[in-house]
Formats: sequence, structure tokens, C-alpha cells
Amino acid sequence: MRCRAAAHVPPEYAGRLFAAQEAGETEAELQRIAPEALQEAYFKDSGRRANDLVVEFTDIDYLDLGY
Repeated sequence: MRCRAAAHVPPEYAGRLFAAQEAGETEAELQRIAPEALQEAYFKDSGRRANDLVVEFTDIDYLDLGY
């Protein structure tokens, strides 16, 4: 199944992603932070729902981040 998700992530996650990228972190580290950001913004709604949900990225074709 393929899906496209678009969400405005909380600033702290965007900051973590950009800081990790600027610090030369590995792709694995970026792939650890990105799902956290998506689950917070898209599913958990900043703590208002789905508190026990854990999002995992698997089989990603591409990831396009904008700011």
C-alpha cells in the first residue's frame, strides 16, 4: 500500500530534524526522528488522541521535507 502524508510537524521536531541534518547525522537517525514528528502531528494531535500509538516508517520511497 502506498500513501502520501502531509502534516505540519511541531517546531521542536522540525528543529531536531534540521539540527541532525546539519550535524551530519546518518540517514538512520533522521529516519528515527521523522516518524516521531509524523505521529505527533498527524495521529496524536499534540497529545489529544492516540497516546499509545507508535508510528514506524518502512519501505520509504522518498521523503520530502519543506519549511
